[in-house]
Amino acid sequence: MAQESSNSIYDFTVKDIQGNDVNLGQYRGKVLLIVNVASQCGLTQSNYKELNVLYEKYKNQGFEILAFPCNQFAAQEPGSNEEIQETVCTRFKAEFPIFDKVEVNGKNAAPIYRFLKSQKGGIFGDGIKWNFTKFLVNKEGKVVDRYAPTTSPFKIEKDIQNLLQSA
Repeated sequence: MAQESSNSIYDFTVKDIQGNDVNLGQYRGKVLLIVNVASQCGLTQSNYKELNVLYEKYKNQGFEILAFPCNQFAAQEPGSNEEIQETVCTRFKAEFPIFDKVEVNGKNAAPIYRFLKSQKGGIFGDGIKWNFTKFLVNKEGKVVDRYAPTTSPFKIEKDIQNLLQSA
């Protein structure tokens, strides 16, 4: 699907870490934080820890975190999907959905990432700068903000609360 014709993230179908199709329309009405993750990055430990806390705190209020492993930054997510899932679930105790490993930049960028970047460019234009770039999506499937890799998930909490409380 061409991202130009997409109006929301609900127009996309992605693969989960087991290779199953997931229509993002199933998240309609939820606040989403979409993050490109890596298991061997200097930011990994703190991001997973804080993402887990936010997920636990808000998952029953309509909040989801969608994690997309990516190996484009210093090869910090080199494993297979099985290895990634094992690491994320065992070492980092993530309970939020983990998707298929994707590219976020370049000609092979996943369509969902082309859409996210088209909605909210970064300081360096459209490109994703590093692991743990975060996109906040409202209940209508629109990207409302983009956060740098170094932005602590806890610093996004107020924005998440505001979106959860909006009609």
